[in-house]
Amino acid sequence: MKSDDKIAALILAGGLSSRMGAFKPLLTLGGRLIIEDIISHFREAGIFDIIVVVGYQAGKIIPLLENQGVRWAMNDHYDQGMFSSVQVGVRNLAGDCRAFFLSPADMPLVKPLTMKKLVAAYREGKWDVYHPCYGQRRGHPPLIAAALIPPILTFAEPGGLRALLSRYRGTSMDVACEDSGILIDLDTPEDYERAKG
Repeated sequence: MKSDDKIAALILAGGLSSRMGAFKPLLTLGGRLIIEDIISHFREAGIFDIIVVVGYQAGKIIPLLENQGVRWAMNDHYDQGMFSSVQVGVRNLAGDCRAFFLSPADMPLVKPLTMKKLVAAYREGKWDVYHPCYGQRRGHPPLIAAALIPPILTFAEPGGLRALLSRYRGTSMDVACEDSGILIDLDTPEDYERAKG
């Protein structure tokens, strides 16, 4: 792979946060908003083409994103589930994008070093998907080659992204990472309290 291959990040921040009872991207963790943490970690890893997909509570998060200099894309159908946000995000990737990270907006504990390891694996490899793994378990964010953009945009079957990516098991690579943060999503108030502790 060429070292100048352009890699982007899609952050999915359009969901209802129904299990949390509060809008997760705008909760604070360690003195910063969760969405700011995730953006910062991508930038520390050298990923600067970042798109945040918004929907629910868009009016609250868009000013913050613009202040951060981050692009955003509106998912008017956010109530149809996460895969609808995936498709909106992918549709807004730049034409020269060669691969992209896909991160939910409730996973702020992933280390920048993990993203760097995935990029290094992508640059050396020939696979369609690079999954970060911790203790033999896959987590987020996967790094997905641009070759999968057309199938993502046309996929309309049950199971969303997980079902789609399962079709690419033979062209996927697991990348071992010493980072339990790839498995920690802040879905509930209890998850949030553990992360703060």
